[in-house]
Amino acid sequence: MILDAEQAGSRAGGPSFALRVRLWRAAFAVCWLLLAAWTPPPLHRWRRLVLTAFGARLAPGAMVYGSAKIWYPPFLVMGEGATLGPRVRCYNQAPVVIGAGAIVSQDATLCAGTHDYTDPAFQLVTRPITIEARCWIAAEAFVGPGVRVGEGAVLGARGVATHDLAPDTVHAGNPARAIKRRHMRERG
Repeated sequence: MILDAEQAGSRAGGPSFALRVRLWRAAFAVCWLLLAAWTPPPLHRWRRLVLTAFGARLAPGAMVYGSAKIWYPPFLVMGEGATLGPRVRCYNQAPVVIGAGAIVSQDATLCAGTHDYTDPAFQLVTRPITIEARCWIAAEAFVGPGVRVGEGAVLGARGVATHDLAPDTVHAGNPARAIKRRHMRERG
């Protein structure tokens, strides 16, 4: 579902999203609160079931913690072994894709929306986020609208990504800067 066409009301000062989207989100919020938010960490399969019932596309091994906040499940795609950790805020007004084995750690924020501060109506602007395979978004980090995190990249704790992050590179700071290459050790 593309929401941009439904945002015409916001140009006239109305809500950014259609009533049916707002009702869908309200229904999901109630169901998540009653069925998933309180569940213990090992119940990933149950939380996947709740999310997929609301339109998320999650691989069988994807893990979402009960304390994670997801704005709009149909815009969430997660690969095998991808993780949304405790208290992650996935503010996905546009699609958010998280690749296989990628980890979004506790208290991180994925924010696919911002506002056009040059527009007198302060219009909502949305752009998708892509976190490729084997990435790590560390604790309390922020990934902004339109950012692509390259395969194997790391965004350090409390780092702020407002632009694409190079693959297999460790990034840190605000704004995030590349600080070194990520070299994986052999197992064993």
